[in-house]
This record gives sequence, C-alpha cells and structure tokens, in this order.
Amino acid sequence: MKPDARFADRPRPFWAHVKLVSERLGYSQRTKSAQAVPPLRRYTIEDLVRCLAADEGRTDHVLDAATRHPTALGQSIVDYLNFRADLLEQQVAPCLMNREQAAAEFEKLRAALNPKCALPMNKQKGDKRHYAYLTGMVNMLTEQVLGDRECDYSPRGLAVVNRNGVPLRTLSRWMDGAYPSRVNPHAVWEIKEYYGTTTFGSRVADGVYETMLDGEELDELRRSEGVKVQHYLVLDDRFTWWDCGRSYLCRIVDMLHLGLVDEVVAGREVLTRWPEIVQTWPE
Repeated sequence: MKPDARFADRPRPFWAHVKLVSERLGYSQRTKSAQAVPPLRRYTIEDLVRCLAADEGRTDHVLDAATRHPTALGQSIVDYLNFRADLLEQQVAPCLMNREQAAAEFEKLRAALNPKCALPMNKQKGDKRHYAYLTGMVNMLTEQVLGDRECDYSPRGLAVVNRNGVPLRTLSRWMDGAYPSRVNPHAVWEIKEYYGTTTFGSRVADGVYETMLDGEELDELRRSEGVKVQHYLVLDDRFTWWDCGRSYLCRIVDMLHLGLVDEVVAGREVLTRWPEIVQTWPE
C-alpha cells in the first residue's frame, strides 16, 4: 500500500478536517448484529458540513453558500475519506491472515529458503508462544534478496544519522530492522503482528502512535537536513486489525498520505511486495 498521488502531501489543515470528521462521525457504519463486522463508513459533503457546524466553525470553505456545491477542498476531503474506506476493504482486508495462515506461509518459506538469519520467537508464554511469523517472513525474504550484504535484522539500539561522523539525529525508539545498519540507515522498518490475540489491547493503539512518532522524526530530518530514510510498516492479524482495529487502519492510511510512512505492507502481501521493496535498496 503506497500513497495515492491525489492525496499525498496535502497541507496539515486538510488532515485536521479528516481526523475531525472521522472521530466525530465514526469510522464504521452501525449494525444491529453484534457478530457482524460492519462496513467502513462512507461520507457526504453534508456530513462534513454538519461536523464542522457542530463546533460553530465555518463551512463556506467546504460548501459554497451561494451555489450549495462543494468547494474543491470540500470535495477533496470527502473523496479521500471514501477512497480510504475502499482501499481498506478492497485491498487490505483480503491480505490479512490469522495465526494458522501465517504459520503455514512461514513454514513454507523456511523449508524453501533454509535461512541463516534470525527467526525470533514472539513474547508470549505457554500455548501462545511460537515463532514471530511475520517478522520471520520479513527476515527470510530480506536475506533472500540481499544475500550476504549487511543488514541489521534486530537493531539493539537507537537508529542514528551522522554527518561527517557527528550525530545529526537520533531516533527515539528501537526499530525492528535497519538496512544496512542502524547507523546511517537507508531504510528502517517496523513490524506489528498480533497473532492469537482475543481482545484489542492498548498496546495495539500505542503501536500506531509509536509509528507516527517515528514518522514525524524522520519527516523532520528530511525537511530540515535533506536526509531521506525510507520508513516501512509491516502489519498482520485479521482479528486484531480488521475485526477490532479498523479505525487504527484508517489512521495508518492517513499517516501514509501525510508522508510519515513510505509504504505499508499488510499480511500475505509481504510475500510478494516485500522482496520488491528490498530490491530497490542500493548496495
């Protein structure tokens, strides 16, 4: 999932409207069935106007008072909100896997590639302890493309960007991977896998905001110093992200178009798209 050029690099006020409407009116439609996963909400210009008016705010910048037609800004906001719902329902949801599906894909890769890279375990205990399937797939596919080239599959420290040997920026959080290393990386990535969870915990929400923090730091580095570090997010688990956390997927799509993440790879898309990404990295 890469940003759509129509909505990339919009000014921050655009995203203020998107966030406000999403929070006020909700991300999903209401359903009478407690078991059914409701469709994501679609919005109209009237929804946008009603939301803005609730705060006694202006609406003439999104709806022309004389013609009652949407302005270019108003139409663009509505178009984006509905594009976001279509993107998630049509492209992201079909890619998301459950634990059994991820385990099967992991084992197929491990048998085919006979990897030398680390295949870490998850942080659970007892019956929930198993390989970190998504991380393992990312590591194996990265190694397949890079071969013996340097790569830090588990950085044990903060990523730092130097200029002439002097630290220019140090990120606030450890990344899940860095190429070629955490010092002056060309690319960094984060992996959010939650296989086997039965509830939507605050840790998932925290993970989204952590990615946003990382993206803000890297975006500031690019704008202030002209240094671009590729920033990727890889995520999976259908129950966590789709059944429970679709509002956070919406926020991730917003982050993508804000330029805080360069690309998001969801579920089984890792098998095809991640090797293509790694192939673009310079030697």
